Amino acid sequence: MPIRVLPSELVDQIAAGEVIERPASVVKELIENSLDAGARRIEVDVEQGGVGLVRVRDDGGGIEAQALPLALTRHATSKIASLADLEAIGTLGFRGEALPSIGSVARLRITSRPDDAPHGAEVTVEGGTMSAVRPAPHPPGTTIEMRDLFFNVPARRKFLRTAQTELGHIARLIERLALARPEVTLRLRNGERVVLDAPAAEGRGRVGQLLGAAFLDSAIEVSHAAGPVQLAGWIGLPTVSRAQPDQQYWFVNGRPVRDKLLMSAARVGYRDVLYHGRHPAYVLHLTIDPRLVDVNAHPAKLEVRFRDSRQIHEFVLRALERALAATRPAPAAAPAAPTAALLGGDAAPAAAPLPGRFEFGAAPAPRDWRAQGDWALAAAVREPPPPAPDGDAPLGMALAQLHGIYILAQSADGLVLVDMHAAHERVLYEQLKAARGAGPLPTQQLLEPLVVELKPYDLERLLEQRALWEHAGFEFDALGPARLALRRVPALLAGSQVVRIVQSVAEDLGHEDPARPLETVAERFLGTLACRTAIHAHRKLTLTEMDALLRQMERTDRANQCNHGRPTWTRLTLRELDQLFLRGR
Repeated sequence: MPIRVLPSELVDQIAAGEVIERPASVVKELIENSLDAGARRIEVDVEQGGVGLVRVRDDGGGIEAQALPLALTRHATSKIASLADLEAIGTLGFRGEALPSIGSVARLRITSRPDDAPHGAEVTVEGGTMSAVRPAPHPPGTTIEMRDLFFNVPARRKFLRTAQTELGHIARLIERLALARPEVTLRLRNGERVVLDAPAAEGRGRVGQLLGAAFLDSAIEVSHAAGPVQLAGWIGLPTVSRAQPDQQYWFVNGRPVRDKLLMSAARVGYRDVLYHGRHPAYVLHLTIDPRLVDVNAHPAKLEVRFRDSRQIHEFVLRALERALAATRPAPAAAPAAPTAALLGGDAAPAAAPLPGRFEFGAAPAPRDWRAQGDWALAAAVREPPPPAPDGDAPLGMALAQLHGIYILAQSADGLVLVDMHAAHERVLYEQLKAARGAGPLPTQQLLEPLVVELKPYDLERLLEQRALWEHAGFEFDALGPARLALRRVPALLAGSQVVRIVQSVAEDLGHEDPARPLETVAERFLGTLACRTAIHAHRKLTLTEMDALLRQMERTDRANQCNHGRPTWTRLTLRELDQLFLRGR
């Protein structure tokens, strides 16, 4: 086949395929144009999921009558004029492709009137063929009406989904745009039914409109700045994580994006507090000098590229880590584990009965209690007992131990339950991270080396990660292909089952992805060490030991979750207890 120049109609349809994927793509381009025109109120009407009709009406600046044909010309735009403008884009649209692309695959009508014009003007396009401009009545602003999407490209139309599915895509898109611009009123109607109504509101009010008050009640406000970059918004507590990543909203300079770099930074920021397989919820706005970000990296402008992507990733990661560090027990804080199931909410599956007994910890600690298990709060117990908590102590005063697993405590306003292993695991992990930042951990030389039996490949991997182990306070030599001699151990493991802990940590680290960065491997190592060192079920504690743990939880960052994201404590207020027992009815 000889080389030839394609007809302009076919060129337009090919180009439209990059911009117009489905009815939601049309809605996106038209609303973005309205926002760039300064609209404060935008109404969207659709029929048949947007395939039959998409009408977008705004009160923006409007288009002059003589400029209407130019607006339908490919690569005609009022938003950039030079390469310098392209390198610092401040508008949502800039390519001049949306309207001609829509006009090449649908029946398009544009009616517009600038504020200072005596009347409006109208132009239509059908399959790429434009009509003459003619006068038309219209209030200040613009109405763009698209009908019969892909009527002339049946191969594209057959790939569209059901009307309800396409309507869902449109609704979710408008939700994102509404979160991006809370000062603008947005309304979506499907036929005569209002699907979404978002009156203009300040940022927090708009988030409440679209995600519900429950999200705001369990969210942390984020505000962090460094040089030309600012991050603001709301991040959900780990306790309101979701099974799907369906409440993750990123905005860069007011532009909704689904950027892998930003999503990765958020995921890593939650790594220490989120349960495996769960996804965080957040609404985050990143503001950056437009010269430091390229928005011309994706046909639909859904992804961006940062000039210094590593710095942006680190900035977002550290900002979220700092915000999540405050998730610790506090008098007014929501408990880490919700109690809705107990109070008539969604029922949780019943756990199997646990062996054990209900034990009161009134007896003093025996002299040799350190040798009875991996209880690393020895230093706290050797010091004078912690003072009795006043009314502001979030976790109250320990009363008893339940089944050797939970600590029961009385707070100023009710009953507190603490998972002692999960809580101690978090305390140890944060202590290990802090100690790692200050230098090698305190160690103890062993009078006689301890011999550890390992699988050959576990031993080989352990030797490859020798630096991590040595920084944590271990000193060892290989005695053979499957034996290790421990000569020095961290001081916090003194008197503990060191051999078992080393075996467990070496085995657990065998499941780590070797491609992960060193810092992640180091944190995984410390987290595994904390998990294996923390007290386990059926370890009997005294009241002094229980109170020491409660006080340390109150001072520890991220103490609401263990290293694996499980909640560490919950609270039943007196009012909730009265509700359980029908008191006052």
